Order: sequence, then structure tokens, then C-alpha cells
Amino acid sequence: MRRIKFSGILYWIAIFVYVFNVLGIIFTVILNSLSKNWYTDWFPKIFTLEWYSYMAKEHDLPQLLFATFVVVISVALISLLIGYPAAYIFARYNFKFKNVLLSLLLVPMLVPPMTYGIPLAAMLYKLRLATRISGVILANLVPIIPYVVLILYPFIEQIDVSYESAARILGASRLRTFVKVLLPLTVPGIFTAALLSIVRTIAMFELTFLVAGPKSQTVIVALYYDAYAAGTRPPQAIDALAVVYFLITMTFLLIALKFASPTQFVYRGK
Repeated sequence: MRRIKFSGILYWIAIFVYVFNVLGIIFTVILNSLSKNWYTDWFPKIFTLEWYSYMAKEHDLPQLLFATFVVVISVALISLLIGYPAAYIFARYNFKFKNVLLSLLLVPMLVPPMTYGIPLAAMLYKLRLATRISGVILANLVPIIPYVVLILYPFIEQIDVSYESAARILGASRLRTFVKVLLPLTVPGIFTAALLSIVRTIAMFELTFLVAGPKSQTVIVALYYDAYAAGTRPPQAIDALAVVYFLITMTFLLIALKFASPTQFVYRGK
């Protein structure tokens, strides 16, 4: 009992330290983006939205958000169109070299993005697709399609095959069976895969950085340029863009968690 209590105390101390550290960083960034002349005091004495206005003008925020949402929504939709049939085949059929194909499909998720990102970017530059939104979408599809397959695989596998068999026995075609039976049962998985692929694409820095141009960069790339590119920028304006990025990402993530528990992403029915 003493060992259990001691381990429990260590567990809660570790959780407290982690949460306190993360929340401290987040609130510091938020306060700094809203403050002026904050140097030594615990809290700012002057609050202002000046840095958000500065950041919006510096980056042409409407164009930046437009490019970001076009990229992430396009990537999510195309990944679903390709990933759903692939996940269905893997979940429903046993065939030769199935595990080999699954392993190959997941390679982009296992290796660092820069490993294949540089050759991929070189190919897109040769095809004159780089620096365009279409090039950014194609680059992000490489790791996102396997990610969608990995999420949808357990969702489809948990659905009993007898539902589809019963629909076929009653005379329903394959298309009608898909629309009336399979699709409604996998709606939570589809929404989860779409929203999490959006979150992952928003956070996809390496591939987007390699192929993005001035009019096709996403928020994460703009944030990197603010922090590390040549020139001097107010740290409060950088924090303002970081807050915008954080709010976009967390909004989609919280919506995704409304549809499914994280345990559904790894569970596989037998």
C-alpha cells in the first residue's frame, strides 16, 4: 500500500509539473501578445491589440489564412477520397503481401519528412508546381494519406461484415450498400480522419517550407519566417501569430475529439 501511495503521489506530481509548465508557456505567449512594456512585473500593466494589427498587416492575414485553409481542406478531402477505399480493402480483404503493402504505406509516417521531402521538392520544382498552392497540397498528401488510412482502418474493421451481407442479400447494389449502410456507420471515423488530417497538415512544417511560395505558405511557415528570417520583428507580433496558430489547431483538435476517443485510433477488432 505504501508503494502504491508513493507511486500515485509521484504520478500526480509529474502530471502537475507537466500541466503547469505547458499552461505557463501558453499564458506567457498570450499575455506577451497582448502587452506593452512588459519587462519585470508578473503581469503586464498595459494591454493592447496593437501587435495583432501589426501582424495582420505584415503578413496580409486574410491571404495567409485563405492559403492555409485551402491547403488543409484540399489535403483532407483528397486524402479521404484515396484513403477510404484503401482502408476498406485492408480492413475487409486478406490477400498476399497485405502486411508488406501496409508497411510500405506507412513508411512516410515513420521516416523523417526531410528524408523524402528534398527529393519530392526537387521533383515539384522541375514540374513547376512548387511555390504554388497545388504543389503544397501534393507535398502534404504524401504523409497524410497513410495517416488517414491508419485512422479509418480500425473504424471500418469494427463494423460487422454481416450488415453489408444482409444489404446485398436484400438486393442492394454495392453503391447503395455503401451509401445506406457503410457510410453512415463510418461517419465518426470520416470526421475524425478529416479533422485530424487538417490538424496534422496545419502543423506540417518541413514539406510546406520546402515548396511554399510567398502566396502559398501556411501559418506555421509564416511563423518560422517571423522567428528566424532576416530582419527585426517585435517578439509580441511573433507571439500574436503563434496565438492565431494555436487557436486554429486546438479548435480542429477539440472538434475531432468530440467524434471519437483516441483509443479508437489504435484499436483493431478481431
